[in-house]
Amino acid sequence: MKLLIFIIFLTTPLVSYAQNYQQMNQADMQKMMQQMEQARSCMEKIDEEELKALEKRSKQVERDVKALCDSGKRDEAQKKAIEFGKEIAKDPMMKQMQQCGEMVTMAFPKIAFADENKPGNDRHVCDY
Repeated sequence: MKLLIFIIFLTTPLVSYAQNYQQMNQADMQKMMQQMEQARSCMEKIDEEELKALEKRSKQVERDVKALCDSGKRDEAQKKAIEFGKEIAKDPMMKQMQQCGEMVTMAFPKIAFADENKPGNDRHVCDY
């Protein structure tokens, strides 16, 4: 239930933007609403307990990485962050969430979302 509420709050500004988008016609609006419904259905399949466990684990890794950074162990912190990132990338639940997220972005093809491929991927975890 919390996940559904989160999705609603997350997408509400996008829906209102899309409603005011001058080039969007009724057919585009209908298609967008269908895709949003598919995304909502997709998110409902994600196990909330698994999500909570992953959040708890993520917070622990974040604390560990911060402690390593604070103690000057930058290389170790970077390694730990990368290992956790690789672990998360393989997680089936995260893959499911990524699919659901792609459904949301497909619903808004004319809206520019953050570009993950921008320069700066060479930053160090301790510099964030």
